[in-house]
Amino acid sequence: MLWTAASVVALGFFIMLEIAARHYGLPGPMTNQAKEVILAPKSGPLLYASMALMMVVLTWRERFIAAGVAVGIDIVFFLVRWAVDAKMMFGNGALWVILGCAVMAVTRRSGRERVLLLKGVGLGLLLVAGRKTGDTWLLITSKTRPMVLDQYVATADHALGDPSWVAGRIVEATGTIGEHVLDYVYIQLAVAAVAVALYQLRNVATDRRFPGHHLVRTFLVIGLLGPGIYMIFPVVGPIFAYGADGGHWAVADLWPNTPPPVGTPHQMPFDEITPRNCMPSLHTAWATAIFIHSRKGPRILRWAGTFWLVATLGATLGFGYHYGTDIIAGVVFTLTIEAALRSLDRGWDRAGIQLVAYGATVFTAFLVSYRYLPMEMAEYPWVFGPLLILAMVSVIYGYVRTSRLWEPKAAPVRQAKPQPELV
Repeated sequence: MLWTAASVVALGFFIMLEIAARHYGLPGPMTNQAKEVILAPKSGPLLYASMALMMVVLTWRERFIAAGVAVGIDIVFFLVRWAVDAKMMFGNGALWVILGCAVMAVTRRSGRERVLLLKGVGLGLLLVAGRKTGDTWLLITSKTRPMVLDQYVATADHALGDPSWVAGRIVEATGTIGEHVLDYVYIQLAVAAVAVALYQLRNVATDRRFPGHHLVRTFLVIGLLGPGIYMIFPVVGPIFAYGADGGHWAVADLWPNTPPPVGTPHQMPFDEITPRNCMPSLHTAWATAIFIHSRKGPRILRWAGTFWLVATLGATLGFGYHYGTDIIAGVVFTLTIEAALRSLDRGWDRAGIQLVAYGATVFTAFLVSYRYLPMEMAEYPWVFGPLLILAMVSVIYGYVRTSRLWEPKAAPVRQAKPQPELV
């Protein structure tokens, strides 16, 4: 019943976004996904990562067969595209395999096995659909929010020392190698998430059931709630509002060499193309989720989670996509969602309710202060800067402390009483 209700809600949401995109004369997420059955996909690695996520419900023999079929189909598509000189990209084979498993679940499986395979297919398709849905959401933000609040956020960012301007100059100093590494990390964030999720779901094929909570759930909820905040607090980012990429819409070409001057902020008009996707930083939110869920993995996974978080922070700031205020808001946003999902899975208790309420309060306070106290924050950076960091750290501390209380405690081993020796 729960999966059926979730499927109906998701389908209605996709239809709504499809209608909204059509209203602006562009194809929606369902149309774009249907095109990738034949046409060149936008992201081949994402489709193969989605297929890998789906294959957690398959046996090893079935996984090898599915992977071989996907590669074979992609080779055929590659040869045809090469012959007709079309756009080259792989990934169609992975999508075909996912859809084929859905057909197989309906026609060849029954009972719990059918449900399990359909859950695997749904998990893979949700990752793909999430990407398409996000693209449509960004389109809607650019069309429906003609005014942006970048001047408020940039003024408040003085309290943190304008970290985007600092990171931008550091990235420029690293040259093309640093830029390429950070760009790859930034683009392939979903693939890194799948790597962590595969470790968490590694026993699904043998246990024949999914764990109560895993990274994919957090990822999807972040992607669902985040764009709603974009509609409330539209911000385009330093490279657009204060950089050359903003064209004549920008305040001036200041990023990353000259910090923005402190003045009375006001809403500013911007084009109908650039997404208003800064507040909060969802890339930071997703990278934080990857970091959290990688903590219980092997050492290499823990190191990878740490690297992805640090590199994502460097990319979001160093490429001018986000302000420092976006970053700390994204961290609080993730910890609040993660606490809510874990509480939902294990049952709500007083500690969980308090943590979620506190995280939501801090996040709301961030948005309100950025909007209504930016001048005071810029005028007294040594007061408001530490306060912002302290507020974020307090949520981190609360999450760590509460999550440790939730961990199962090992029962002490009872020592057997020595038996008297028989004489």
